[in-house]
Amino acid sequence: MSPSSISVIGSANVDLIMKMDRLPRVGESVPDALFVQTFGGKGANQAVAAARVGVGVLFVGCVGDDIYGVSDIENLRRDGIDVSYTFVEPGVASGVALIMIGPSGENYLGVAPGANYHLLPGHIDRAWEAIARSSMVMLQAEVPLETVAYAIERAAAAGIEIMFNVAPARKPEGIALGKIAYLVVNETEASLLTGLPVEDEAQAWQAVDALWERGPRTVILTMGAHGCLVCGLGLRQRLPAFKVQAVDTTAAGDVFCGALAASLVEGRPLLQSLQFASAASALAVTRLGAQPSIPNRFEIEQFLSHAEVLA
Repeated sequence: MSPSSISVIGSANVDLIMKMDRLPRVGESVPDALFVQTFGGKGANQAVAAARVGVGVLFVGCVGDDIYGVSDIENLRRDGIDVSYTFVEPGVASGVALIMIGPSGENYLGVAPGANYHLLPGHIDRAWEAIARSSMVMLQAEVPLETVAYAIERAAAAGIEIMFNVAPARKPEGIALGKIAYLVVNETEASLLTGLPVEDEAQAWQAVDALWERGPRTVILTMGAHGCLVCGLGLRQRLPAFKVQAVDTTAAGDVFCGALAASLVEGRPLLQSLQFASAASALAVTRLGAQPSIPNRFEIEQFLSHAEVLA
């Protein structure tokens, strides 16, 4: 792997998506939906987002020995991602997500983790020689937290920068936040981690400060159309979001994280990298699906050349 490379340790799913005129109420059927089967999973989404920017990416995860697992691996390979340590677990189903999307991009989402929950510390050991050559390790909370904690300890001991996106929202029990270079959360995740309400910008800043006091070098709180807050590396500010018409917000946070990591390992300053990641995420929400929505470097740079920010 190249010196400017990323190891993503995380989940891979197949997404079963229905786009509909409105989201159903309990017990209601909404007809005439558009159905699409695509690829997702927070780890795989972030890996694809980084790879499409152009950096070398290793994906460490588990899939089942079913047709979905075969498809997951082939899909990652098509984006040039190293799948040497994407493990196939016998007798286990691959991860699957069911997603219903409303007219403004809002969604209901359920996940059956399947093989993703079989990613254990032993898999990290088996992949460690490749992981150790990376400039950054990216993790999320869609695999066992004991594995996340173990990977963080090994990466920190090796002096590798760590980005931890606490998504989906889970309390990071046993995880040393002080060893993380970039802690990325949204409002829901920040509220769960801190026990504080996050319903406006003032409350969001209180949550950011509470998280930063727990030791990560940089805390980034994403707020969708309201942009993001960043505290660390000499920065303490809100960056506005870019103005777009949202079609599907699925994977917006994953695209943000993947593009941010790619920009950082290429040596760009944090503020510039955040703007790049925000542009990638803005582009993604204008398209349907998780990985089909992820832009490449050319698209992101073209968008940045003429994009309009929200206040």
